[in-house]
Amino acid sequence: MTDTRFDVLAIGNAIVDIIADTDDAFIASEGLTKGSMQLIDEARAQALYAHMGPAREISGGSAANTLAGLARLGHKTAFIGQVATDQLGEVFAHDIRAGGIHFDIPARDGAPSTARCYILVTPDAQRTMNTFLGASQYLPATVIDKSLIESAAILYLEGYLWDPEEPRAAMHTAIDVARAAGRKVALTLSDAFVISRHGPDFLAEMEAGRIDILFSNEVEICALNNSDDFEASVAAIAAKVPLLVCTRGEQGAIAVENGVRTGVGAEPVAQLVDTTGAGDLFAAGVFAGLTQGRPMAECLTMGAICAAEIISHYGARPEADIADLVAKRLG
Repeated sequence: MTDTRFDVLAIGNAIVDIIADTDDAFIASEGLTKGSMQLIDEARAQALYAHMGPAREISGGSAANTLAGLARLGHKTAFIGQVATDQLGEVFAHDIRAGGIHFDIPARDGAPSTARCYILVTPDAQRTMNTFLGASQYLPATVIDKSLIESAAILYLEGYLWDPEEPRAAMHTAIDVARAAGRKVALTLSDAFVISRHGPDFLAEMEAGRIDILFSNEVEICALNNSDDFEASVAAIAAKVPLLVCTRGEQGAIAVENGVRTGVGAEPVAQLVDTTGAGDLFAAGVFAGLTQGRPMAECLTMGAICAAEIISHYGARPEADIADLVAKRLG
């Protein structure tokens, strides 16, 4: 295997998060399901934005958030995602490059506009997400740079982007290149609604030996196994992939690597503000630990430290020095 230029290269949605405080009454008045993520069209996006209270804009996107955390932990990362030639596209490109992440995908001219996610945060820190995928769902397979994929130790795929046809084809191409180069492939399931549409595809990829690392939460792992039994679902899915990592909220997280199970508790949080990005930053900590060759318990603890930092403030990009937090906790 040749030397690598990047520790992790991710393919995901290039999204700008638009975050606003709200209450349960507003969630109900807009006909939304609290704590869920739903896809919306541009007309609905504009209407919802008009009804929302004051908001803050922070570049997001699940895989991009993970890379932002990894970069803050001192790792070399690259991102493949699609923005449009508009103001939010410029914001996203600026933010991701300023974070030290390699990003050179050309912006797309014309409609639709850059993707955005309207995140409504209630006082209990639950977030209700309404996502307009826009330009991000038009990522063509032609932008997959074979040499770039080959230069990363791990290819990380965002489940959210498996839904639209063009990006799914791009990710299939990337998997082929990564596997041929002897690189590892990681996938995050992202959300139960993605699994409801593409669960069989994900299982087929795992059973074909094309996925090395799978990230999920309790709801997602049960949905993938079509079962309400968490332990049975973990056992069933862990048998299909070399490394399964599953977050459990306040109960911490587990990993099953080649049949060996490891668990850690959640890290303490002084104040729970916004759960947006908790899973994304957890993945960042785990990837960092794996890259550094740490024991699995430390990898999970690093994930928990990063997740605890992210839920202590608004937005899914770290504000504190997470590398320092890890060093103080683990050395």
